[in-house]
Amino acid sequence: MDKKLTLKDQASLLMGKDFWSTHQTDGLPSIMMCDGPHGLRKQAGKTDHLGKNESIPATCFPTASALASSWNTDLLYEVGLALGRECQAHDVSVLLGPGINVKRSPLCGRNFEYFSEDPLVSGKLGAAMINGLQSIGVGASLKHFAVNNQEYRRMSIDAVVDERALREIYLPAFEIAIKEANPWTVMSAYNKVNGSYCSENKYLLTDILRKQWHYDGLIVSDWGAVSDRIASLKAGLDLEMPFSSHKHTEELIKNKDQPSFDQSVNRVLKLINKTKHHKKSLKVDYDKHHQLAKKALVESAVLLKNQGALPLKKQETLAYIGPFFENPRFQGSGSSHVNPKNLISLKQALDQEDVNYIHLTQVAGSEDLIKNVDKVVICIGLPDIYESEGFDRQDLNLPPDHNSLVDQIAEINPNIVVVLSNGSPVLMPWLDHVSALLSIHLGGQALGQATYDLLYGFESPSGKLTETYPLYLEDTPCYKFFGMGPQTVEYREGIYVGYRYYDTFEKEVLFPMGYGLSYSSFEYSNLKLIKHKESFHVSVDIKNTGSMTASETVQLYIAPLKSHIHRPLQELRAFEKVRLLAKEKKTLDFYLDKRDFSLYHTGINDFYAPSGDYEIRIGSHSRNILLKDLVQIENKDDLQVDYHETQREFYMKDIDISDETFENMMAKPVTKNAPLKKGMFDINSTLGDIKHTLIGKHLYRKAYKEMKTSGSPVEKANLERATNETPLQAYILMTGGQTSPDKMKAYMDIINGAYIKGFKKLLKNRIT
Repeated sequence: MDKKLTLKDQASLLMGKDFWSTHQTDGLPSIMMCDGPHGLRKQAGKTDHLGKNESIPATCFPTASALASSWNTDLLYEVGLALGRECQAHDVSVLLGPGINVKRSPLCGRNFEYFSEDPLVSGKLGAAMINGLQSIGVGASLKHFAVNNQEYRRMSIDAVVDERALREIYLPAFEIAIKEANPWTVMSAYNKVNGSYCSENKYLLTDILRKQWHYDGLIVSDWGAVSDRIASLKAGLDLEMPFSSHKHTEELIKNKDQPSFDQSVNRVLKLINKTKHHKKSLKVDYDKHHQLAKKALVESAVLLKNQGALPLKKQETLAYIGPFFENPRFQGSGSSHVNPKNLISLKQALDQEDVNYIHLTQVAGSEDLIKNVDKVVICIGLPDIYESEGFDRQDLNLPPDHNSLVDQIAEINPNIVVVLSNGSPVLMPWLDHVSALLSIHLGGQALGQATYDLLYGFESPSGKLTETYPLYLEDTPCYKFFGMGPQTVEYREGIYVGYRYYDTFEKEVLFPMGYGLSYSSFEYSNLKLIKHKESFHVSVDIKNTGSMTASETVQLYIAPLKSHIHRPLQELRAFEKVRLLAKEKKTLDFYLDKRDFSLYHTGINDFYAPSGDYEIRIGSHSRNILLKDLVQIENKDDLQVDYHETQREFYMKDIDISDETFENMMAKPVTKNAPLKKGMFDINSTLGDIKHTLIGKHLYRKAYKEMKTSGSPVEKANLERATNETPLQAYILMTGGQTSPDKMKAYMDIINGAYIKGFKKLLKNRIT
């Protein structure tokens, strides 16, 4: 530690200076952190964390849900590097991303910011992006640690999850990214995990992150996630962001003798020191970055159906219609919202390429035109109001007018190509009535040009889904347990998330994990296994048997056979994307170790590979396994494991887990959800919880007014939902200190019925 720093200086380093920056002291600069998993969001004027206020123009790359579908770690590295260059150009030291939380349910409103339902995919792609970003001297902030899988009450909900699911599903992506990329910072989530807020969770921050994974970087809070600064300090949180109150500084000074105090100060100093290598005012080639954004979507777009309708031919008579043809939805809403440097719609791209087409604005009155064209291309998807940070989706439906548009045209002309813009899975009641379907996700600022190249066959689609598309919402494994509250959400489905559930329980799906078509075709052959002590070398040949250059993602799954412990049917353990010329063949190599065959054993608190037979499965997606071979694992320390046998029968029948079984999984009683009432409200209650009270109504109106813009009905609806979900702790932050923590505590006493106590506090502190 710098001996010249006063105690006050040291304490100030453990809190933000303002919304985005750390404190500066003599000889130490302030450094800036900014949002931007898929593009820099640096606000030049008024700051906020919901993406409401304007930010400087920057390259808007496809969102994480899109980039993940590329399955291309090299591409993610390139995007990370480009993000780093733009950060350096604007003197931003840490970019707040990537987000790698597992997609537990397709209803999560923020899924467009996350990679996959599988932790391996999330971890590998997240690590690649971090390595690219940090290679140029800009830090990443890996988020949101941990078990942050819904927006409903995200700042206060307690995620109740059993240890095995925690270790096998929700933590491995973070472990992979930390061990393979060593991010400069890790961001703790808002929510609780098993009773303790993530920012105050010693088990997560110290026992696992520090001691087990040996992470030596800085742990920063999500913005406004700290209510008890000393509890968070003791748990291992280094930096609270943003500035919340001088009281927290005073509390830190009083706790200067805590070992964690000096450790945290040193980590902040270490982070600041890393930024000295910044190439400030670096020149950015935005045209080059635009082309990279285009390339990223070309590699990520997923061809979900094709009955010969694609690729399109320029000599065909084509009609284009749909709300996203001229005004595309190219990114998500909330804190990741980027002000794009150069946005190109599909209509603009067609005009630039001088393509002959008919632009239809409505079906009524255009029936003859629709009937007589060769094909109709319909651009539809999920608008902002259907998925955003701040609230979860209510269902998996597209807007009714989007669905009816397809239905109306299908009655006139069956030759339909749907271009779908979506950040998460949707239902497709019209799927049987269209000839082709191309998902371009939320494709970034070069969406139009990338879509043009794919539709007209200048590039072959090569994206594959990194999450399952279910047939019905009711089929999702956490359907009965998602969005619970007001206090807890129970992860009763355990390890059976995504394809681990659908494949194990043989559920029909709309599209399986890893699915994606091509304009070419591929041949898989020559699977070989070579054992080296406790590891395996797996090789397989892949050949492009088509007539055009194309890419394929080869997926390796491991399936335990006759396991006496309940386990998923198969789990993804390796993947590689390869680009092949027509008729070209390559050999791909994969390496597996003992961990790849393991489950987490709560009896020994470690991963453990039971002895037995396992299949190595090679496929193009989870439901299309093309090659198999058998390996045998012999574990000298084999355990007679029966700790989950009582749950096996429940799981094998259904995932309707009883209270008793779930408590067995948790190895403790589970807190029951109960409506919040007078006497139960605290600093982490939401404005929606208390708006029925006189003070609550006043605070709600003030918050809504603070957040409100003169925007569209969509923005107003989003803000209303976000206001309802705002905890009082975050409200203090939102008002920039106008409402102090002491004043809020006095309000809480009054709301809870302790009127005299509350008014005394107001008078004593002269904070009325």
